[in-house]
Amino acid sequence: MNIKRTLSLVTVLAMVLVMMTSAIAAAELTYAEGTVLRMATGYNSTKTGLFFDAEVAGEGVTLADGVTYHTGDLKPTWVAVQNKLGVAFENLYQGNNATKEFDFWKERLNEVDMVSGTAAKLTEYGEAGSIVNIGAYLDEMPNFKAYLEANPIVRLSITGNTSTGAIYFSPYFDGVNDIERMPLMRVDWVVKLLDGEGEFTAEASKALAAAVYQPYMPTAGAVSVDVVNLEGTAVETVTKNYDKAGNIVAKMNEALAAGTVDGVAAVNMLRTYIDEAYDGYYGTARSNLFVGQNAAWDADELVALLRCVVANPQTLNGTDSVQGLFSREDDNNQRRVDMKRFAGVLFGVRGMESRQDSLWIDAEGKLRDARQDAEAFTAMEYMNNMAAEGLISKAFMDTSKESTKTYLENDLGFMHYDYNQTQTVYNETALQDGEKYMAVMVPVARWYDGTDEAGVYMRFTESWRSVKTDGWGISVAGTEGNPDKLNAALKLIDFAYSEEGQILMSYGPDAFIKTNEDGSYVTFNFNGKEMPVIADATFAELWEKASGNYTNYARQFLGSTLSFAKSQAFEYQCTHEVGKEGAGKISVAIGLGTIKHPELAVCENPWYTSVPTVLPNTTVENNMINEFADLSEKFNDAKGKQNLFIDQIVNGYAVEGMSSAEEAAAYVTGSMGGKQYLALKQRAWDRLVEYYNAL
Repeated sequence: MNIKRTLSLVTVLAMVLVMMTSAIAAAELTYAEGTVLRMATGYNSTKTGLFFDAEVAGEGVTLADGVTYHTGDLKPTWVAVQNKLGVAFENLYQGNNATKEFDFWKERLNEVDMVSGTAAKLTEYGEAGSIVNIGAYLDEMPNFKAYLEANPIVRLSITGNTSTGAIYFSPYFDGVNDIERMPLMRVDWVVKLLDGEGEFTAEASKALAAAVYQPYMPTAGAVSVDVVNLEGTAVETVTKNYDKAGNIVAKMNEALAAGTVDGVAAVNMLRTYIDEAYDGYYGTARSNLFVGQNAAWDADELVALLRCVVANPQTLNGTDSVQGLFSREDDNNQRRVDMKRFAGVLFGVRGMESRQDSLWIDAEGKLRDARQDAEAFTAMEYMNNMAAEGLISKAFMDTSKESTKTYLENDLGFMHYDYNQTQTVYNETALQDGEKYMAVMVPVARWYDGTDEAGVYMRFTESWRSVKTDGWGISVAGTEGNPDKLNAALKLIDFAYSEEGQILMSYGPDAFIKTNEDGSYVTFNFNGKEMPVIADATFAELWEKASGNYTNYARQFLGSTLSFAKSQAFEYQCTHEVGKEGAGKISVAIGLGTIKHPELAVCENPWYTSVPTVLPNTTVENNMINEFADLSEKFNDAKGKQNLFIDQIVNGYAVEGMSSAEEAAAYVTGSMGGKQYLALKQRAWDRLVEYYNAL
C-alpha cells in the first residue's frame, strides 16, 4: 500500500469544516425533561425489541429484579435508560431485521426519530440527506468520541464521507477484537475412534462411499507448522511428513479404487497415518491432532476423519446413521451460509467472513471480492465433493429430509461451525455424561498473505469481531426543527458508549448484577479488565427462561445487546465449562500467535487489515452500486435469501451454468457487474486510506 502521509488541501478544508461545525453546535446536549423518542429499533423480531411482546411477556413475566412485566412494557434495560436520561420511548418497531425495518420506514422517516438499518443503507441514506450526520456532534458526545479515538479502525468502519468525516449510524459490536465463530466437534467421538493402543475394532461398520474428494494438501514432501504445546505454555513446530506417511486422502482414495473400504479399516488407516506423518508426536492420544491444545489438523485430515465418523455410526451412537458436517438450521439461509464460511477457513480463502459483502484487502493494499476470485469457487467445489460422499448432512443437502435442530440432542451430528456459547450449552441441555461438544482449533491451510509466493501453511481465521453490519440511525425528517429530539437521540448514543452505558447495554440494570455490601459490583478479570459478575438470580433465570442461551435471554427479557457495544464478559460467565475449555485453548493459541487474524488497524501488511463495515461511497456511486442487483440478491446471507456459494456446495457448477472456478468468477466479474462494483468500492477505500493518513 503506497500511503502518502501528507494533508491534501481537500482534507485540510474538510477538517476545518468539521471543527467549525462542532464549534457552532451547542456545547452540551440539552433537551426538555420527558422528551419523547419514537423508536423503530430492535434486533430482528418483535421478541427482541425495546418493549415486551405478548410471546415473551405472556400473562406477565416476573424477572430477577422482582418486577412483573406485561406486553407493551419497556424492558428493564430501557427503563433504566429512560430514567437515566430523562426521556420517554415510544414503540414503533415493526419487529423486522435491519434490512426490512429500514425498508419499511425509508419513505416515512418523518414518523420516527431513531431507526434500525444496515450500516450500508444508513450511510447511503445519510449521504442523501435523510439520516443525521452524528459525526458533526462528536465534541458534544465525549464518550462516543473517546471510543472512536481509542479504536481507529472503528472510526474508519463507520465513516460515510471522507470529505466531511460524516458518521450516519451508531456502531454495534457483539464483542470486539476477538474470535467470533469456531469449529465445534463431538470430541468424545474423536477420542473413541483414534485413541488407544493397538488397532481399532468394532462389531459393525459401514462401507465408505466412492471417493470424490481429492487432496487439497500436498501428497509429497513435508509441511511444518507452529502449534502451542499440549500444556499451553509455549510454541513448538510440528511437521507433516508426506514422504513418509503419504497424504491420507490419497491413500484412502487409492484403497477405494481397489475395492471396498469399511469404517474399521478407514479408522486404522487414519491412525497409522497420524503415527507416521507426525513421527509419533501425538502418541496414542491421536485425537489431539484435532481436539488438543497442540492440534494441527487440515482439510484433508478432516475429510479422512469425517469418512471414519459417517462409516462408524454403530460405534458412535448405536444407530445406522451419523451426519458429518451440518449447520445449526439447515433450512435457514442465515445459518446455511456458515458452511461457506467454514470453507474459507478450511481452504485458505479470504472474503468468506468479510465485514462487508465478500471484500478483502490483498498484500498490495487493493480491494478484492471473493465472488470474483476463482479460489472461492474452488473451495466450494471441494465442499461439493465432500457432500457427494455423504460427509455433509442430509438436511443441508435437502431441507425436506429432517431437522438439524435435533442433531446434537439425538447424537446424530458430528460437527459444525458456529458461536461457542450458544452451541456448547448443549452439553448441559442435551448431551449425556461422557459426551462432549467442544470448540476445536481452526485448521491449517495455505494462505497467500504476500510473504511467500508459494503461500504460507498456517492457521488464520477471518471470523474476527469488529463493527457489525447493523446499527441505529437518527432520522433527519423526524428530528428536524425539534432540537430536543435531536439532542436526546444524540445523548442516547453517547451514553451507550460510556462505561456505565456499556455495562447496562451488556448486562442490563444493576438489579441483575452481583454487588458487595457497599453497593459496588463484584467483579472478575476478563481479558485484562475487571468486569461485573452477574447475580445468582440472573444466572438461574437465564437457564429457566432461555435454556442457558445468554443472547436470547439478554435480548428477549432484559432488552440488552440490541445495539451499541456488547461486552462478552456476561456471555463468558454463562458459557458451559466445556465451552470455556475449547475457547480457552483457542485463546491461548491466538495469544501465542499460532492463530492469526485480521487486525482492527491499518497494518503494514494490508492483507491483515480488517475490511471496514462500510466504505464512504458517494450518493452517485451508491446509486451505481445498487444497479448490480445480482451481486446482492444472489450472494445473500439473509434468511429466506439465495447464496450461490451455498447452491454450489449442494449442486456443483450446474448452478448458473458454470463448469469451472475460473468461469464462475469471470461470470460474476462480467455478467453480474462485479468489475464495476469493485472499482467503485476501490475508489471509496482509496479515499478512506487518505483520510486515515490525514488523521
